[in-house]
Amino acid sequence: MLNTIKEKEDKMEKKMNKKPNIILILSDDLGYEVIGSNGGTSYKTPILDQLAKTGIRFENAHVQPLCTPTRIQLMTGKYNFRNYLGFGLMHPEEKTFGHMFSENGYKTLISGKWQLYSYNPPDQMPEERNKGQRIEDAGFDEFCVWHAHQTEEKGSRYKDPIIFENGSYLSKKITEGNYGEDIFCNYILDFIDRTSEDPFFVYFPMTLTHRPLEPTPDSEEFASFEPPSNKTLGGKTWDELEGWDDDSKYYKDMVEYHDQVVGRIVDKLDELSIREDTLIIYVGDNGSPIEVSSFMGDIEIPGGKGKTIDTGTHVPLICNWKNKIPNSLVSSDLVDSSDFLPTIFEAAGIDIPKDYIIDGRSFYPQLLGKKGDPRDWVFFHFDPGGRNAKPIQRFLRNHDWKLYEDGRMFDMTNDNNEQNPILPEDDNDKSKKNRQSLQKIFGKMK
Repeated sequence: MLNTIKEKEDKMEKKMNKKPNIILILSDDLGYEVIGSNGGTSYKTPILDQLAKTGIRFENAHVQPLCTPTRIQLMTGKYNFRNYLGFGLMHPEEKTFGHMFSENGYKTLISGKWQLYSYNPPDQMPEERNKGQRIEDAGFDEFCVWHAHQTEEKGSRYKDPIIFENGSYLSKKITEGNYGEDIFCNYILDFIDRTSEDPFFVYFPMTLTHRPLEPTPDSEEFASFEPPSNKTLGGKTWDELEGWDDDSKYYKDMVEYHDQVVGRIVDKLDELSIREDTLIIYVGDNGSPIEVSSFMGDIEIPGGKGKTIDTGTHVPLICNWKNKIPNSLVSSDLVDSSDFLPTIFEAAGIDIPKDYIIDGRSFYPQLLGKKGDPRDWVFFHFDPGGRNAKPIQRFLRNHDWKLYEDGRMFDMTNDNNEQNPILPEDDNDKSKKNRQSLQKIFGKMK
């Protein structure tokens, strides 16, 4: 009897002293305009809308216009000019939030998209082969990922996916007829079941809603749909096939299915009664696909992925922590993709190593309804890299103005699509004042 009482007391003490769980969900190719709580009217996103209603949503979260630049900032808290090797490549020696959470007593998992090692196929830019960081070295205790290794071997991410789990590829018996996002989510649910008594960090870089635009398990065509296999590529790589004439109608199915997947994770936290112990952060990695247009009321918003205008960088950001974050908070503060690492570290009570360069700024106080120390501007060092063959673009944005390093300036209140560049000789008093303020920052970004 005494042992039982002691065990209960120890368990209670452990729970009281337990650090919070962190779940960071990163959707793929999904802009601000897609989510219902942001005013989007093309898709049903009830789970995310409810998380926003019972938490906080940010109206001015910005990331890089493509996935790799955003992911590297997200995982390291650094601007891209410090550590960007190229598209699909993370520096092999880079320390990620996976390493640092693991070193601080957290159980850690990444489940979803990796794509940060040896991106280019052998006949394209061979000098970048076998570079980047392997998933095995990324600092996570466990991993279940798509596109772990060579690009030509990555296979499908959706139906009949190719998935690398903790050192080996899943057999076709497990993956055939199944859907990648379901497999990633199932692993997360199992991980939470196994580790819920310890603090855990789950990073879920989703494959949805990236092209190819294909049927989901909720689509009528899913059962009969056959994704191409490595044997039927006809000499093309998977990346080349992603330029196929896929059907944008499936984007709606993919958006709504990804919302359901998020809901399954929320349900698991409720089932285990650990919602109050868990901070959930949901954010997009860049704008929506350029092949897709969405609506906010009667206003059509073309997808802006890869573009430096707002539709390429403006993404949804929703944070939820039951009984910790007040309901229905809305923040207009600027947030940058380098800000997530310091934010989740502050939430977890983890100190950033003294010798670790950090560019991000924590927005954790804002989650609690406090003023915090919000940014006056966000900085972009956008390097498309790889086969995109586009020059690096550097630009800054505050709430009302945007300045490119080449001198072009835009009034973001009246010219959000950047149709009317303002050059220095065209400045009025407002643009000149903002130009002078922003111009000084470029010199510090070296």
